[in-house]
Amino acid sequence: MDQLIVGDEVFTITKASRSDVSALVELLRDDFLGKGRELPNLAPYEIAFDDIDHDPNQFLAAIRNQSGELVGTLQLTLIPGLARGGAKRLQIEAVRLASSTRGTGLGTAVFAWAHDYGKKHGATLAQLTCDKQRTDAHRFYERLGYAATHQGYKLSL
Repeated sequence: MDQLIVGDEVFTITKASRSDVSALVELLRDDFLGKGRELPNLAPYEIAFDDIDHDPNQFLAAIRNQSGELVGTLQLTLIPGLARGGAKRLQIEAVRLASSTRGTGLGTAVFAWAHDYGKKHGATLAQLTCDKQRTDAHRFYERLGYAATHQGYKLSL
């Protein structure tokens, strides 16, 4: 368990457990895109959680406040590759913070922690994708030093 101190609050980051799935899905639903995209049935999320939990290159984070309430999450994936001299990448996805914590500095602290996690696991590059509609998130990532260097594409299968 790692601790983040943000102002006068202490947050903890642990690997999420299966009992966190319902709260994690609620975080995913608690935004303008997630409301229409996340499902009411937890079964597919539990299956996905099991896949994530059994993959040693995955870390699904549960971020809790001092009261133990789950207030954030993100999924970290370590991707070994041949490009860039055999660089390992840290993929950061599904970043969500409870609306009550936004603007407090928690996001910046979480990303600093994630970058350290990547470095400790041999990653030399952090990357993420972000929906084009999330303009506030774009500004946040740019403040952290991320650059929009690539065009991304998706295809539903």
